[in-house]
Amino acid sequence: MQRRRPDSPPKFLLVGGRLCLDFCNTIRDREGEPEERLTDYNELVGWSWRAGIFNAEEAARLKRTARRSPTEAVSVHERAIALREALHAVFLAVRGGRRPRPAQLETLNHELGRALARSQVVAAEGAFTWIWAEGGRALDSMLWPIARSAADLLTSGELDAVRQCGGRACGWLFLDTSRNRTRRWCDMRVCGNRAKARRHHQRLRAAGAA
Repeated sequence: MQRRRPDSPPKFLLVGGRLCLDFCNTIRDREGEPEERLTDYNELVGWSWRAGIFNAEEAARLKRTARRSPTEAVSVHERAIALREALHAVFLAVRGGRRPRPAQLETLNHELGRALARSQVVAAEGAFTWIWAEGGRALDSMLWPIARSAADLLTSGELDAVRQCGGRACGWLFLDTSRNRTRRWCDMRVCGNRAKARRHHQRLRAAGAA
């Protein structure tokens, strides 16, 4: 098996179109036999590196910090999983025309409050931009942009474009930016091709039976 270079992030498929949706998609086959991808704090950091929240240096530093503070790292991992499940439930509720449960929004708002407390506006090259104080240094700093991304999407005009993949057992979420809003799959190369293969197999079986 080819080993991943230490200067390259782990492989995660990013097809959601928004950071918060990609975060929701860190479980494979969510509607079937779920496979957890964020099994521990290091995997959470690896995904955050892959998603562009951290660079290689920041990811390595956080893993070193986690080794020195394992109890806090476990707590952050638990918070991350709780946030992910709350976000997934909120987006599914919105997608189905239902009101999210108060506890789900409370989980988001709790992390959002922490995030906003770490956000700052600074001048940069004649303009202004957001930065995260202690971003890439605090063990929970990957949760801040995720919570901000979710809040931005929930309060935007794009919310009605959130879709759930039509693939069997997939359950992944994505933002449908296609011209006619007819996208069905999280990724045509994955769930789309699987669906095509199943249809082809069904046609062969039907032809054989006939």
